[in-house]
Amino acid sequence: MVKSYVFWTGILSVSLFVLTTIIGGFFYPDYSHTRQFISELYAVDAPNVNLVRFLGYFPSGILFIVFSLLARKKTPKSRLSAIGFLGIELGYGFGTIICVLFNCDAGCNPKFINPSLSQIIHNLMGIITYLVVPFSILLIAIASLKWKNSLKYTFASGLVFIVSFIFVLILNLNLDSPYKGLLQRIIESCFLIWIACGAYHFSNKILSTKRKSKLVIRN
Repeated sequence: MVKSYVFWTGILSVSLFVLTTIIGGFFYPDYSHTRQFISELYAVDAPNVNLVRFLGYFPSGILFIVFSLLARKKTPKSRLSAIGFLGIELGYGFGTIICVLFNCDAGCNPKFINPSLSQIIHNLMGIITYLVVPFSILLIAIASLKWKNSLKYTFASGLVFIVSFIFVLILNLNLDSPYKGLLQRIIESCFLIWIACGAYHFSNKILSTKRKSKLVIRN
């Protein structure tokens, strides 16, 4: 039963997030996925702002939390994986929810001129998310080295950490770039692909901790 739930919560969370971004951008006049942040789709002046917030990104955040809780239950117990999945729950699950509840000012106030409290909280949560999530994935990747049938998952998780961390650095050094929207989507794509891979892996593989073989010497 847990296998089925972990698969569907992972796939639904990713699908809902992606579809919300595509559909929200389609109904936003002159919106550019390359030049604009995802948060601008539900800024205070965005069209259909509450539909995008509460029918799209908010339930996505809830599903991210549920997926991580189920994945933690499905995978072998360890301190590293527990901290890693907690980071996903807080950083990506609650992070998405908090950003939705505290949406940004008109146009997301790129110059940060007289920002509202909502804008400040939104930006702070965004920073925390992009710091916490890559390293949470890294911790889970390290923990998965001891899992059976998980070599590909470990490699994919490590790759996601490297790519996402590099692009977090690039984005933060180029916040005024005309390609900042594209840079952010590369980061988000890494996180979403990792969740989709986990949804498939955790629901199709028998996971357990590898046992060390013992050398028996007979007299």
